[in-house]
Amino acid sequence: MFNSRRKRGGKSRNKQTGIAATSLVAVAIGGVGVIPGSASAQTPSPLGEWQYSVGIPLQKMWQPNIPDWQVRVGAATSFQPRYEGSDRYHLMAGPSIDVRYKDLFFFSSGEGLGVNFAQGENWRASLAAVYDLGRRGHDDPQELDGLGNINLAPGVKLSGEYVISKDFPLVLRADVRRYFGGSNGWIGDLGAYMPMPGSTKKFFWFAGPNVTLADSTYMNSWFGVNQTQAANSKYSQYHASAGFKSVGFGISAVWLFDKHWFATADGAFQQLVGSAGNSPVTHRKANGVADISINYRF
Repeated sequence: MFNSRRKRGGKSRNKQTGIAATSLVAVAIGGVGVIPGSASAQTPSPLGEWQYSVGIPLQKMWQPNIPDWQVRVGAATSFQPRYEGSDRYHLMAGPSIDVRYKDLFFFSSGEGLGVNFAQGENWRASLAAVYDLGRRGHDDPQELDGLGNINLAPGVKLSGEYVISKDFPLVLRADVRRYFGGSNGWIGDLGAYMPMPGSTKKFFWFAGPNVTLADSTYMNSWFGVNQTQAANSKYSQYHASAGFKSVGFGISAVWLFDKHWFATADGAFQQLVGSAGNSPVTHRKANGVADISINYRF
């Protein structure tokens, strides 16, 4: 009896996952990951890195014949911290864009401009050009006065994703990013997510954890206070060490309205740890983000 129930449950989950993966032709990227002008996709955020490409590695397991072109555009809004570690929030809005060609090249505000240079039925490895919008003193003048700006900077991202199996569609993800200018450091993520029970032909959702690590250069850019900054601000001098930066958990959901229109929603919680959590610039270790987008697929 136990095996029979387990088998039926597996078929049900498999069916729901297949529906989600097939529909992900339209919705590969979460809403907040595509909001230029805000501290979003390529800037520190409580969102997990996996939420910017949710569902991509699952798609071809249920849809081997992927269309040559997949194009999605829309508008999104996000409620997020003024800066990572802030205790104040603001609302940001902007366009969303995601273009993919033959499961090879992609241009996305969430994933950047890149190529899947190696891949199989249940995995892919990607290299992309990305950006970091940095941090401006006017993001929160009350708390950032005297710290100066972290300038916008280009970077490169190497990432890999692996799906356990169709019967157990857990996606494992790892990435590392290097920025040139701005924070001028290395940062990487380890994450996992999978489709959740309750998905239908019109609605499906994913959830999973995320851990972020960074080198001392990156950590000091965002959480350190050097001698000059200490003299110009209200903070004491502080050195941020390399290591774990944060741990978090995220949820991404999709609603399909018809053949072309769909909405996405993302939510995430992040806890700053180690040197990032102990930094005098960090006024709240626990941050969250919520976003929603309306999109059109061609």
